[in-house]
Amino acid sequence: MTSRRQFIRIIPLAGATLVAGRTAFAADAPMVDEKDPPAVALGYVSDAAKADKAKFASYAAGQNCGSCQLYQGKADPAGICPLFAGKRVAAKGWCSAFAKKA
Repeated sequence: MTSRRQFIRIIPLAGATLVAGRTAFAADAPMVDEKDPPAVALGYVSDAAKADKAKFASYAAGQNCGSCQLYQGKADPAGICPLFAGKRVAAKGWCSAFAKKA
């Protein structure tokens, strides 16, 4: 039986392992293809400057995946987006689900 103190000592190690595993997974994840059905539905482009402004009136200059609330990455050129099932998106990309980071 594990005591509460032993359990509390294990928590930081488990968290570090999960973070390391997630980082490794993110680096190995494939990039989203602009022709994938979810990408087409959301109007995803790997370069925000190429967003279809006529079709997506919600686009505004300066918006990109790197500044989106959903983007999971640091200042990397690409990061994971939960909208694209574990695939990476370009930090300079854009889609219609853009939500500015707080």
